[in-house]
Amino acid sequence: MTERGEGALKRDASNFQVGPSALEWDGSALHIRFDELSLPWPSTHVLPRRIRGEVRMQPEFVTGEVFDLDGKSDHSWWPIAPAGRIEMRLEGGESWSGDGYLDSNWGVEPLENGFRRWDWARGRRSGKPIVLYDALKADGGTTSIAAEFSGSGARLLQAPPVRQLNSGLWRVERFARCDAGKEPRIVRPLEDSPFYTRALVDTHIAGEPVRLMHESFSGQRFASPLVKAMLPFRMPRRPPG
Repeated sequence: MTERGEGALKRDASNFQVGPSALEWDGSALHIRFDELSLPWPSTHVLPRRIRGEVRMQPEFVTGEVFDLDGKSDHSWWPIAPAGRIEMRLEGGESWSGDGYLDSNWGVEPLENGFRRWDWARGRRSGKPIVLYDALKADGGTTSIAAEFSGSGARLLQAPPVRQLNSGLWRVERFARCDAGKEPRIVRPLEDSPFYTRALVDTHIAGEPVRLMHESFSGQRFASPLVKAMLPFRMPRRPPG
């Protein structure tokens, strides 16, 4: 996405638009239409190129639970649709579909003010979506959430022990929950940046093998002036107006 000024924003009860990209809720599915510039990679193309398409997210169910992440309600998390069907279509013909997830975070202060780091993971156990959320707060306290979701709501789980995973290329620490006597394993790295990593991780939870979509975030790294200066190279910015 491109960062834009307030004048590029339009929104109402079922639509949210920033520049040429927009989200629309039709009552049963979320439609994400994007018209953006891709990052230049020497292996494919030298200059940024336009990328257009649509993502459709059809939730299995929508939850009403909102979780307080810091104990002060300064940072909140809403797992809107812990499970659903994703369909993606790119202009030019490429398309794919698969298992999807939709959530929202919001707060009254920057993330790095509230958290030193966190690990988040989502998977399925016995067919039901589960989410694991472990945060180290700026004041040294911790937040730990392990929940299983269904159409009737969230059920809190007894979280297995924490295990350390290999750090990413930029040495961002990452941890995953796993049953005693087992070890989590990174199956496929997906994103590795100076403050954030994402990967597929195989683990065991309550005696069952589970594949997780896993992410780690370093608030301390994100707060670095050097990292802040690097962000426009990953996310273009447009002047206000």
